[in-house]
Amino acid sequence: MFFGVGRLMKLAFLALMVVLILGGGAAGAYFYFQQPAEAAIGENGDHKEAKEAKEAKGGHGVDASEANKHEFVELSPLVLPIVDQNGVSQTVIIVVVIEVGSDKDAGKVRNLEPRLKDAFIQDLYGVLNKHAALRGGVLQVGVIKKRLGSISNRVMGDDVVKDVLLQVVQQRPI
Repeated sequence: MFFGVGRLMKLAFLALMVVLILGGGAAGAYFYFQQPAEAAIGENGDHKEAKEAKEAKGGHGVDASEANKHEFVELSPLVLPIVDQNGVSQTVIIVVVIEVGSDKDAGKVRNLEPRLKDAFIQDLYGVLNKHAALRGGVLQVGVIKKRLGSISNRVMGDDVVKDVLLQVVQQRPI
């Protein structure tokens, strides 16, 4: 016989130990990465005092009435397909934030969000499919931002929207 019984037992024991060590490591990694992330930096006394002082001033030495002139309303993501002669070639996901000047205007944007998103989708769907906003397969965010700004002003009125911010622009090939 090529292997003796003692040698075969040693190999089986070593194989069992390797499997146990690897399994234990894999289980440890699994349970470690399943825990929710915790912030490494919290608000300790120094940070909290500085934040309270800044809020009392209204931020950077400006009085509080001047500092609160900007509200930001994040719209739910826009998901748009890019269709070419072969069908859908990629999907574009855009997260738009509308900057307004008051709580009243922010409420107006929230109330008219479905109308805004509809106007965005109608406009961008045609533009993206004609590749006017694409160069070399990459979206031209400046063109998109300008179009979304003019659409926002048309839907909301000229005095409501201060700026349109693009928070996320993702392209995913299909």
